[in-house]
Amino acid sequence: MIDTPPLQGITVVSLEHAIAAPLCTRQLAELGAQVIKVERRGTGDFARNYDDRVKGQSSHFIWTNRSKKSLTLDLKHQDSGPILHRLLESADVLVQNLAPGAASKMGLDFERLHKEYEELIVCNISGYGSSGPYEKKKAYDLLVQAEAGLLSITGTADEMVKSSISIADIAAGMQAQTAILAALIQRSKTDKGSNIDISMLEAMVEWMGFPLNYAYDGAPPPHRTGTDHASIYPYGAFVTGDEKVIMLGLQNEREWALFCESVLEQTELTSDPRFAKNVSRSSNRESLKKIIEQKFANFTAKEVANKLDQAQIAFANVNDMPEVWDHPQLKALNRLIDTDTPKGAVKSFKPPGNNSSFEPSLGPVPALGEHTTEILSDLGFDINEIKRFKETEVV
Repeated sequence: MIDTPPLQGITVVSLEHAIAAPLCTRQLAELGAQVIKVERRGTGDFARNYDDRVKGQSSHFIWTNRSKKSLTLDLKHQDSGPILHRLLESADVLVQNLAPGAASKMGLDFERLHKEYEELIVCNISGYGSSGPYEKKKAYDLLVQAEAGLLSITGTADEMVKSSISIADIAAGMQAQTAILAALIQRSKTDKGSNIDISMLEAMVEWMGFPLNYAYDGAPPPHRTGTDHASIYPYGAFVTGDEKVIMLGLQNEREWALFCESVLEQTELTSDPRFAKNVSRSSNRESLKKIIEQKFANFTAKEVANKLDQAQIAFANVNDMPEVWDHPQLKALNRLIDTDTPKGAVKSFKPPGNNSSFEPSLGPVPALGEHTTEILSDLGFDINEIKRFKETEVV
C-alpha cells in the first residue's frame, strides 16, 4: 500500500527568487507540502526571465519551481496586510531569501512573527548570514564560491575555474530543506515554531570540508589539478586512441594492482618505487599519465571501457547534455517524466529520494499568478474582496 507523502497537510509560504529558496521549496512540495510561491505583480520571480531555453521559458525557473502554486502580491501595498496575515495564519513554514534586511523591514523577522504565529517555522536564506561585517553585502553564486575558497582549488595550475552550476545556491537550498524538516520534527515535540538562518557562505564552507581540513593548521592547500584529484592518482581524465576521454577512479592499492595486471598489462609497475603507493603515484602523476595514455592509445574508448569493466575498475564516460538526457541508466531507473508548464509539457526528472512507502507529489510549473484567485478564496476572501484586490493592484 502506498501512503500519502510525509508533508501532506503542511503549508509553506515562500517569498522567494533565484535558486536557493526555490530549490528548497520545490523539494518540500514534492514531499507533499502545499507550497505557495509569493511573486511580485507583473514580473514575478526574476529567474523567470534568465533565459528562454525551455519552450521559451527560463531553464532555471523550470528546474526549481515544479509542483508549486503561484500567488502575485505587492507586499509594499498598504492593503496587502490582511492577505499576508491570513497566509501566515494558515502556514506551517515561511521561507524567504529577499534582499538583506528586506524581510525585517516588512515586519517578517522571527521575533515579531513568533508573537502572533507561535507555531510558524521561519527559514531565512541569505548570502552571508544575519549578522557580522558581511550581513548587508549582496551575494551571488560566483561571489560566494570565491569567498568560500572554491575558486582557489578549482581549475588548472594556470587558471581558476568556477563551478558551472550554481553550487553555492544549491548547497544553501539543500541545507535549508534539511533544517526545515528537522524544525518540523522539533515542533511536533514542543508545539512551537523556530527560526532558521541559512547562509550560502556557511553552506558552501560545509561542502569545502575536505580542502579545509587538508590545509589544516597552515598545511599547503590542494593544488588546482583540472580533472585530476588533488591527492589520489590515477583519478581523472585519460585520452584514448580515438581521441575520446575516459575518467578513471582508482581508490586503493588492490585496484591499482588489478589495473596494472589486467588493463595496463605491466605488473612491474606495482613494485616501481615511483608508483608503489598512492602518495608516490600522486607525486609522479605526469610520468604515470604518459604510461597509461600510451597504453590507451592502442584502443578506442569503447575497448578501454570493456577492459576496465572486466577488471572491475571504476570509470566514467564524459557525457554531454544530450547524452545525459538519453542516459541508459536513467532510462532503466524510469527517471524521466513529463512536467506541464505554461507553454506545454517538457521532460524532467523524478526527485532522487526514492521511498518505498510513498510517491513524490509532482505537479506542473505554475504561470505567474496562476493560483491567486484560488488561494485568496481558500483564505476566506469573497468574490468582491478578490475583485477589489485586483482592481487596486494588491494582487
